[in-house]
Amino acid sequence: MSSLESMLQSIKANLPKQKVSYPTIPSYESGPEDLLQEFQVNLLKAGGAFFKVSAIAEAQEIVKKIHPDASVICSATDEWKGTKDSHRVQQPHEMADVDLAIIRSTMGVAETGMVWLREVDLMISSLGFLCQHIVILLDPKRITRNMHTAYRQVELDKNNYGCFVMGPSATADIGAVLIHGAQGPRSLTVMFLEEPPIKTA
Repeated sequence: MSSLESMLQSIKANLPKQKVSYPTIPSYESGPEDLLQEFQVNLLKAGGAFFKVSAIAEAQEIVKKIHPDASVICSATDEWKGTKDSHRVQQPHEMADVDLAIIRSTMGVAETGMVWLREVDLMISSLGFLCQHIVILLDPKRITRNMHTAYRQVELDKNNYGCFVMGPSATADIGAVLIHGAQGPRSLTVMFLEEPPIKTA
């Protein structure tokens, strides 16, 4: 037996016998009552934009006005038909020509104004990062308070991939000048729209 093993066995044999309880973890659920308002404020701070809409058609009209030159539109949700069929994309680099990506998020975080995107939400993971602009559909009821409450919902054991996205791509490394779209989408717009009812056979 080595001296290390002898020392560890001695420590183990002389450990106190009392049972020590794990520390209680706070719920961290206190904060502003209006989660939607808090989300909007923090989304704007991150360089994002938002619109409250009642239907997909209304969202589409807004997008036509703010992105009039977007010709290649790829949607990862059946709610919105794009010009590029995401179901036919075979390789990640095929998303490099996408002007506008449409993605439905299942969760927003009020504390940071960011959204949670899973592999299944993106369909092709590169969609959310190679596109020029990104539009997120988010049900206001799906906004959670903070990262502590968010991590209870991410279900990493059920998803191969997921990431939190906060605003458009940005960097301020060079000359301390903030540049949006340096390494990813140049803009991120959240459309607050309730999820469509689940279709039953």
